[in-house]
Amino acid sequence: MSATLDLSLIPPLGEPRPQPVPAATETTLPNGLRVVVVPRPGVPLVELRLRVPFAPSVAGAAGAHSARAAVLSGAVLLGTASHDQTGIAQLLQGHGAEMAVSTDSDRLLLGTTLLPGGLRPVLDVLAELLTSATYPADGVEGERDRLAERITIARSQPGVIARAALSARRYAGHPYAISLPEPDDVAGVTDGALHQLHREAVLPAGSSLVLVGDLDPSAATDAVADALAGWTGPGRAVESEPAPSQHSPVLELVDRPGAVQSNIRLGGPAPGRTDPDLPAVRLAAMVFGGYFSSRLVENIRERRGYSYSPRSSVEHLAGASSFLVEADVATEVTGPALLETTYELGRMALTPVTEAELDAARRYVLGSMALATATHAGLASTLSALVGAGLPAGWLAEHQSALEAVTVDQVQEVSRRYLAPSALTAVVVGDAEHVEAPLAAVGELAVRRDTGE
Repeated sequence: MSATLDLSLIPPLGEPRPQPVPAATETTLPNGLRVVVVPRPGVPLVELRLRVPFAPSVAGAAGAHSARAAVLSGAVLLGTASHDQTGIAQLLQGHGAEMAVSTDSDRLLLGTTLLPGGLRPVLDVLAELLTSATYPADGVEGERDRLAERITIARSQPGVIARAALSARRYAGHPYAISLPEPDDVAGVTDGALHQLHREAVLPAGSSLVLVGDLDPSAATDAVADALAGWTGPGRAVESEPAPSQHSPVLELVDRPGAVQSNIRLGGPAPGRTDPDLPAVRLAAMVFGGYFSSRLVENIRERRGYSYSPRSSVEHLAGASSFLVEADVATEVTGPALLETTYELGRMALTPVTEAELDAARRYVLGSMALATATHAGLASTLSALVGAGLPAGWLAEHQSALEAVTVDQVQEVSRRYLAPSALTAVVVGDAEHVEAPLAAVGELAVRRDTGE
């Protein structure tokens, strides 16, 4: 027979530790590249993050740009004027590094972990990739075919379909409306198109390089300046244009015949990183559905068993910020799950949260921030995002202080504006034969039966 746990013996949570302000050295090089170096001695590693703004230069070409950017992120490592793909890998691996390249709707990101003694050699490889990537035709063909196949598979996944449908409704006419490129667009990308995109868009002015680790800031900045002096180009890297969120009160049902579950997605505008409402909205989102002790989880997971992992979050893009709600539920409870979700949103907007709820959410957010920046890699990625948004390293400490000052009244006030069901656009992906009638009972409904699959 097991002993009963005496909860009174569990000590209370301690006060959150203050977020230290990184000792960052910032320099803008003659070519326009912003360099941020944060020394963190003790662990013999360095994290490197190069962020290049990578939005389409013409809004109407967003689809083609998205396809080319996706292929470029894989093909840039295929070779340079001095080294082939294998040679690049060997040079990097000799210093404990392996370059990762990715793109999204806002930026091209190159990142790696390396040994401190390898900083200059790794920067030399980075310089080669930036100034003399070759994009060999046969390699590009293989990369685009693999990518087209992966995208085709991804676009068949219900979660991807739901997110794409929500983005298309909220950002129609803006590049953010395209969450994944079309496989046919990817299949049509040529090596010549990649050369042109690289030449016109991979530019130092407006870009930022973050280094975190066992470094001397002055020496590291000098190494970057020397290694990347040959990376030049006319104009600036293209930042995303602001994307005002479009709102529709009509729920859209995307028919997915035979689906055994439905994917519920709601989204609306949220304050940006410099908006004074952001701390209160982050805490409101946490109380609502941001962690296991939240209201949404307690309702539709713990009490009713509708969903395993409902959640809410605040997401920042360069041109827009969003409050998002996600829940994947069994087909037969789609209507009730959506009803309970909107009920909890309404409760956030109309009734104050308790001091205990706010305190628990605040501790969770502050603890998560501390954990996210405790490692070299976490701090580098965080700072890369902040620097890319035009913010100083000290924003972390300022935001922590703002979170600590948020009151119950402030949470309720921002919940009325940002979390109210009437402020959110909603999409459900599911089997219309079984969920159309229950959803129509919840509110006005539009059904889209062509998913493109």
